[in-house]
Amino acid sequence: MSSFAPARLLHRALVAVAMVLVVVPSPTDAQRTQKPVLHGSHWMAITGKPLGATAGARMFHQGGNAVDAAAAMLGATSTMWDVLSWGGETQALIYNPNTGKVIGLNALGVAPTGATADHYRDAGHEFPPELGPLAAVTPGTPGGLMTMLAEWGSMSLAEVLAPAIEMTEGYPIEGDAVRRIRGSQAEIRQWPSSTKVYFTHPDDPEDPGPREGEIFRQPDLKRTLERLVAAEAGALAAGKNRSEAIYAAYDAFYGGDIGADFVRGAREAGALITLEDLENWKVHIEEPVSTSYKGIDVYKLTTWVQGPVMLQALNMVEQLDVAAMGFNSANYLHALYQVMNLSFADRDFYYGDPYYPPEEPVEGLLSKDYARARLGEIDWERNDPDAGPGDPYRFQEGDNPFTHYLEQWGTRKAVTTTEQGASLSSLDTRAIDHEALDEDFYAGTTSIQAADREGWVVSITPSGGWIPAVLADGTGIGLSQRAQSFVLDPADNPYNVIEPGKRPRATLTPSMALKDGKPFLSFAVQGGDGQDQNLLQFFLNVVEWDMNVQQAVEAPNMNSFQMRGSFGMHESRPGRMLLQDATPPWVRTSLEGMGYDLTFADRTSGPINAIFFDWAQGSFWGGSSHHGDDYGIAW
Repeated sequence: MSSFAPARLLHRALVAVAMVLVVVPSPTDAQRTQKPVLHGSHWMAITGKPLGATAGARMFHQGGNAVDAAAAMLGATSTMWDVLSWGGETQALIYNPNTGKVIGLNALGVAPTGATADHYRDAGHEFPPELGPLAAVTPGTPGGLMTMLAEWGSMSLAEVLAPAIEMTEGYPIEGDAVRRIRGSQAEIRQWPSSTKVYFTHPDDPEDPGPREGEIFRQPDLKRTLERLVAAEAGALAAGKNRSEAIYAAYDAFYGGDIGADFVRGAREAGALITLEDLENWKVHIEEPVSTSYKGIDVYKLTTWVQGPVMLQALNMVEQLDVAAMGFNSANYLHALYQVMNLSFADRDFYYGDPYYPPEEPVEGLLSKDYARARLGEIDWERNDPDAGPGDPYRFQEGDNPFTHYLEQWGTRKAVTTTEQGASLSSLDTRAIDHEALDEDFYAGTTSIQAADREGWVVSITPSGGWIPAVLADGTGIGLSQRAQSFVLDPADNPYNVIEPGKRPRATLTPSMALKDGKPFLSFAVQGGDGQDQNLLQFFLNVVEWDMNVQQAVEAPNMNSFQMRGSFGMHESRPGRMLLQDATPPWVRTSLEGMGYDLTFADRTSGPINAIFFDWAQGSFWGGSSHHGDDYGIAW
């Protein structure tokens, strides 16, 4: 055990090991998983829906690479409303075998003209709204898809969008989308442009939406996608090459006739987006941030999403003897919760759009020395409901410009059910609708994983424009709701205050790991603020607990709710912990004694999708969680 934990904690951990071993999945017993490992040697395609995975497989069968397949899956899942639509945002990590480098793709939309903190405050908002036209940022998914295809794909836009266009003509809608429409009728009725698409049975006042398996048609979206393909075809006819022709379609959306129609429809619905906002927006191709965990290089996108949280957590966990604690023992779960308390508190204060000042202290946040200092703050006996941001500027050049806000950190509103939390005089405690808060906590996102034998690897977590979305009339495109992840008060996060042209700090966090310079894992999950919690535990399941990739995605997770949420009213619930139903009673009792408010569920993560690269045998191992409709196909 690390010197950061007292000897009595080590003794308690060792005593508990024998008892908790009964809940450790055996890495050699595949029958313990509800889905089998997905094996392949040529290619692999995994995403949030079976039909989406089929779209990726089609590209591989037609000779495409992993980027082509990922783009086709992105188009298909956006068309299927798989917790996203075409007006949402796309974040990707791409491993380029020709350079041996991991590339970051930033296709997150920006706050539109007029979206200032004063605008929202004057309208009576404490944060930008969760739903409706004022929650919209500019669309990022069309640009992200076309950029990755133009830069690293091998196929045409027409080929890659063919499955999505076929789906707009009619596909059997799946139960998840049906349930979302049914549960959002009141919101959808506010927006006539949305009722025209979502309400396929308008004469049924009780259930106007589609039925599961019904052929769901989207003629407006079909015309929009066909116009993109037509723009590409026109450029090819004019002598442009493949990449240039795809960018011609990009230009048609971001500033051309397609974009003008989108802006008209969005503004008619009440959105602030202008054509100039589309013209000024661009995709950023970036170098991701990374850390090394016991010789494995882990890559994430930087502070415009929450990805560095997992890197900060790994820097702390690396300094602990997790094996001595025992898998999912009370001590292990407590250690992870406390590490995440500190990492997420830093996220909540220091993360924001790196293309806008002030500059985020990334070097200090990812410093191993900073991690060591943060570990020294942990109470190894009890949860710390007051855990707050640290000062990473002490571990890099420059002074912290916001120490006055750090001193005010404990005054934010929060909800709590723990005795510890209730005693915090700085917190406003009140009645809690946990079901509604949980829905916000896990809001949005699907995930896409693709790999091929040429060495291309793609990890994407697209999101935004989920049901119930406001649709830009005549286009079939649902507007993103991502503006809600901004704050209005710099005391809440001075790096993430809304202003026109700025990206909100999103939760979306694709992941990739390299070992000995070669792909080791590609992984992602849906689930809002739960994403990097679940991915941290998935990674440790593989690296520390010797699970295969399918066991690792199905293994029980712990979820913390202590961070400030990224949705709705940005609530914090200090001490609340979600555990799997089968958690042994002695673990429950120990955690309650540490001050945790425990809740339980059969499944305790969003659907994790992942690929493990077996270089010794020359094959891929795919994992797709049993939580959700996620599905993989391989060859």
